[in-house]
Amino acid sequence: MTDTARNFPRVTFVGFGEAAHAVASGWQAAPERSVRAYDLKLQDPEAAEQVTMRCVAAGVEPVASLEEALDGTGLIFSLVTADQALEAARAAVRYLAPGAYWLDCNSCAPQTKQKAAALIEEVGGRYVDVAVMAPVYPKRHQAPLLLAGPHAGEVAGLLEQLDMRPRLTGEKVGDASSVKMLRSVIIKGLEALTTECLLAARRAGVEDAVLASLQASDPGIDWHARGSYNLERMIVHGARRAAEVEEVCVTLREFGLPDWMSSGTVRWQRTISDLRLDPGDDDLAQRCDAVLRTL
Repeated sequence: MTDTARNFPRVTFVGFGEAAHAVASGWQAAPERSVRAYDLKLQDPEAAEQVTMRCVAAGVEPVASLEEALDGTGLIFSLVTADQALEAARAAVRYLAPGAYWLDCNSCAPQTKQKAAALIEEVGGRYVDVAVMAPVYPKRHQAPLLLAGPHAGEVAGLLEQLDMRPRLTGEKVGDASSVKMLRSVIIKGLEALTTECLLAARRAGVEDAVLASLQASDPGIDWHARGSYNLERMIVHGARRAAEVEEVCVTLREFGLPDWMSSGTVRWQRTISDLRLDPGDDDLAQRCDAVLRTL
């Protein structure tokens, strides 16, 4: 083991879903690093095997208790669902080592992150607001990150040693999350808008004309490909996207603004996800038909 690896803080994931697996599997080029993971599903006999297999495939040691996972850990990546980000911080404070970095990588409102930061800092931890700014596949650990908060500069150097791509964006906790949340008004909202438009166009039998009109109005976007991609994202990841956009709604309301568009996005994302469809081939018409048959 090199001196750098020996002096590097122990790394733990709290939550080991798709994002954590993507990051950890990207680190496998550095086998000297010891990485652990804790996930609530490890306590569920039906789900534990799947999570364990995911950990092993990424070169990560699964740990069945949060206390054991955080013991001696200096760098913690919180990658749970948006609605569990605050609860994860609340559960961790009992076991957090003084000075440990808590990297809140969850897509939640800046106000939620500020509440979590208060919990972590109260017990001597060091909280960092992290926003993941691109899909974790195919970039894995090299997906671009925005970091904010008083400890962001210190953590950026550690992440660079892990071949990650951090960028500082603000001194206050919530600055990185604000960028992520407000960007999602457009990104997740456009998914819902294209789905609402193209499902109705397909049912009316005028989808070709609608797509041609959109293409003429904004030729910089391949509307057929974007529509198919957006619908696939909602079918596969709509539940997680709905949870994120609920936090977008919190963000907007806390800023004293209405959340009319984003509230509709939540309903569409959750509705499409709840259909539990197979996205099938990359074919817009087939995907629309599958949704329309089930909706």
